[in-house]
Amino acid sequence: MVTSESPKDPVAEQIRLVLDGRWADVRQQLRADPDFPVAVPALELGLDEHRRRTLEIVRSLAGKELVRAGLPEAQGGTGDLGASVTGLEMIGHGDLSVFVKAGVQFGLFGGAIINLGTERHHERYITGMADLSLPGCFAMTETGHGSDVQSILTTATHDPATDELVIHSPTPAARKDYIGGAARDGRLAAVFAQLVVGGENHGVHCVLVPIRDESGAPLPGVGISDCGAKMGLRGVDNGRLVFDHVRVPRENLLNRYGDIDDEGRYSSPIESVNRRFFTMLGTLVRGRITVGAGAGAAARSALAIAVDYGMARTQFTYPDGEHEVVLLDYRAHQRKLLPRLARSYALALAQNRLVEKMAALDSGEVDDETAQRELEARAAGLKAMTTEHATDTIQACREACGGAGYMSLNRFADLKADTDVFTTFEGDNTVLLQLVAKGMLTNYASDFNDLDTRGAILFGARQVTSSAIEHTIGGSLIQRLISGAPGRDGDDALTDRGGQLAFFEDRESHLTETLAMRLRRAGGDDGDSFRVFNDSQDHLLRAARAHMDRVALEAFVTAIDEAPQGPGRDLLEQVCDLFVLSTVEADRGWFLEHGRLSASQAKGVIARTDELCEELRPRARTLVDAFGIPDEWLTTEMMADLAQFSGPA
Repeated sequence: MVTSESPKDPVAEQIRLVLDGRWADVRQQLRADPDFPVAVPALELGLDEHRRRTLEIVRSLAGKELVRAGLPEAQGGTGDLGASVTGLEMIGHGDLSVFVKAGVQFGLFGGAIINLGTERHHERYITGMADLSLPGCFAMTETGHGSDVQSILTTATHDPATDELVIHSPTPAARKDYIGGAARDGRLAAVFAQLVVGGENHGVHCVLVPIRDESGAPLPGVGISDCGAKMGLRGVDNGRLVFDHVRVPRENLLNRYGDIDDEGRYSSPIESVNRRFFTMLGTLVRGRITVGAGAGAAARSALAIAVDYGMARTQFTYPDGEHEVVLLDYRAHQRKLLPRLARSYALALAQNRLVEKMAALDSGEVDDETAQRELEARAAGLKAMTTEHATDTIQACREACGGAGYMSLNRFADLKADTDVFTTFEGDNTVLLQLVAKGMLTNYASDFNDLDTRGAILFGARQVTSSAIEHTIGGSLIQRLISGAPGRDGDDALTDRGGQLAFFEDRESHLTETLAMRLRRAGGDDGDSFRVFNDSQDHLLRAARAHMDRVALEAFVTAIDEAPQGPGRDLLEQVCDLFVLSTVEADRGWFLEHGRLSASQAKGVIARTDELCEELRPRARTLVDAFGIPDEWLTTEMMADLAQFSGPA
């Protein structure tokens, strides 16, 4: 791992520059920052004390570039959203309570004000949001509705007599639940509610609702309760909010996409309720991207710890009876860690491309509605794949460190507990993968925002006759490699980069086309749309995963192509091969069933994956050093215990 005193591995440095991506300077600044919020393993604090500590650390971030970068220039920021997300990603290597608390304050609460509000809201609230003199929360999820935001029950009803909005929770199911910042610190909530004007429901909008006074006491009509202790993220004060006819000024409506004039009339630049809803949610995609980024960072931290331990810890002896075997020399141990290491690389590089696209759209460099829809779908898919990978990888790393991995001082307990919820917040992963499939079937067309996800998928399936893959990452390079690839059925297809790309593309195309056929056959004019959709969910989710695997591979291949020639690039080529072969191996049942692999070829995939693990074993430390995680961020008791022993590396 990286320390300020140790000489830098030049190959690791070459790879680090590739992994760091466009905002490498942000990463380097935080690596050198003495105030970086490093995780403290086995931090034994009471709940309130832990929350107080987290708030103070987040408050200390207020003047840093990662916060300023997320603010509009008119409010003293730099408007560099990519730098802001990258900075938060780096905190994912450290204290994950701080990561989530900062993400809620600056990304969700602040993002709602910036993206859904207008100048009057920016001038009044952004400074306090940014310096934490105005702690806030993001109140969307309800006890009765999580993923189905469009059906939330909280109402915001315009009262023309007083020109106020009345915020109300009409049933117990309308309680705002799991709201970060609500239990202790939040004073202003961005509340999502059904906006009712003149007796007409105009759909979900966001209203700023004060919930506490200056002393911290709940305001009249606001019921606040504490979610209490959780599996992890003990420093985040999740709470519940209930509103009993709480009145706020009409001006508290975040009115970029829907407004009420002085005469009490509603207007919106987007006529369709559904399209307006999807457009509003689309502006908040930053939170979903940030969660995926933090999960990827946590997985890389776990791998760095486990690989380091596996190269120092010995178990049993070689045949000579004199030397003990280093754990990472065992093939089973390599198999446990190295394919997951390769997937971490692929997902990190795909994340970099996603953040670049987000920044381009936010800055106006790209102004295209189809690109915005694609960003939303890709953010959903990558968040799902990366958080799922983090949960799997952290567990595998814990097991790879045996009993030591179970000790709190060795980090895995907190990494597991703190990231577990990432698979279900900022969008449940199963629902997010359905959004990916929607984009695949509708080609990200904005017209389908007039339909719910199920309706869009079923309608889109009727339009698909063949699946045309668009290479939005590395376009001409990817097409050139595929065009020059050997036949897809040949034994050498998976040893050629173009052949690998074609393999992934073929799986995605087949799954998409057959999904559309299945939906069309089952969904006649009199068909039960729910049953048709429900019966095809397994197929739909598999297609979405295949799509995201292909996107990750294209990001990996493009990053290698852009890297300078040298040993770092050569090593990346091998890691990419391992990502491909281990992915095919994991899904070889599908490839066999659909005639893409013969039985002998499937066995060859297993053998080649073993070979790649053996080839990469001597470079394992280089590969985790390339993550650029300073040693002091990953201090563990088990490595201190092993420091007194010497062994092969």
